[in-house]
This record gives sequence, C-alpha cells and structure tokens, in this order.
Amino acid sequence: MGDSSPSFSTIKKWAAEFKRGPTSLEDNPREGRPKTATPEITEQVHNMVLDDRQMKVCKISETIGISKERVGYILHEELDMKKLCARWVLCLLTADQKRNRMKISEQCLEHFNKNKTDFVRQFIIMDKTLIHHYTPESKQQSKQRTEASCSAPKNIRSVPSAGKVMASVFWDAEGILFID
Repeated sequence: MGDSSPSFSTIKKWAAEFKRGPTSLEDNPREGRPKTATPEITEQVHNMVLDDRQMKVCKISETIGISKERVGYILHEELDMKKLCARWVLCLLTADQKRNRMKISEQCLEHFNKNKTDFVRQFIIMDKTLIHHYTPESKQQSKQRTEASCSAPKNIRSVPSAGKVMASVFWDAEGILFID
C-alpha cells in the first residue's frame, strides 16, 4: 500500500485489540457533547435571537451553556440566519405619504412630457440636513441576525440628541438661490 498504509505499531495495536475480544469495526460511543444540535437547543437559540436580534454569539453561548462554535453552527446551518447591517432611513412613510409622492411624481412626468426643454428650468430644488450633537450608533452596533432569505432590516433615526441644527439649500438650473 506504500505510504498510505498504517504504521507497524498501529497494526500491532489493532491486532492485540481484536485478540482480546471486541471485533466490531464501528466506533464505540464516546463521552461528551453530540456533534449535532438537539431540537430543544436549536429552539432556545432561535427564541433568544428573536427576542434580541442584536444578541452576541458569546452571550447566547453563556446563557445556554454550549460552545460559541456550536451556536454559530446552529445560527448559520440549522436556522439559516445571517447578520446584516440595518439600512438607515430618515423615516418610514405612511400609506398616505406614499400615495402623495406618487401623485406628485405623475404630475412631474406629465409636465416633462409636455415641455422637455423647459422642464428643468421650472424646478426649484431644496435639500436639507440635520447636524446632530451626539454620536450615532455605529454600523457594528446596528447589526442584527435575520433569516438568509430576508433583506436588511431598516433602522429609523430616532435617537434623541442634545441639540441639532438644520442646514437648507435651495437651487435651480441657474445655481444656488438661498442658503439657510
């Protein structure tokens, strides 16, 4: 068998074991934790993640009393979950706000189709930004566990601040009109 054959001492040890009695070629049961996750433990991990989607693997491991590697296996393989960063959105729109935006967009499209050359010149655009006096949640802090088939969760910027300043700029096709 060349280099792939077991050493002489290994063969000698196996022969001695077979002479003593056990002739099974199967591995004997061993002490320790099972390699697969039990349904009860999987359910516990799933419930903990659903209660707090930002919970860390080490916290789950300490609470349930299993290794971090096993928790990672349960999350990724058994529950098919992954950790995604939440996308920042200014606010979630209501149904009325979405309908209103759609009507305005349709009106703008009609206006554009009537007079394409003057369309841009007739618009005044405004942009604003709020400058907060606090440290926002980091990308790492906003991560949450979700099922693999789900999209990234949305995170509304609702953190109270000590103070804020709004900067607004108005402009048209010719340039800046007003800064406040």
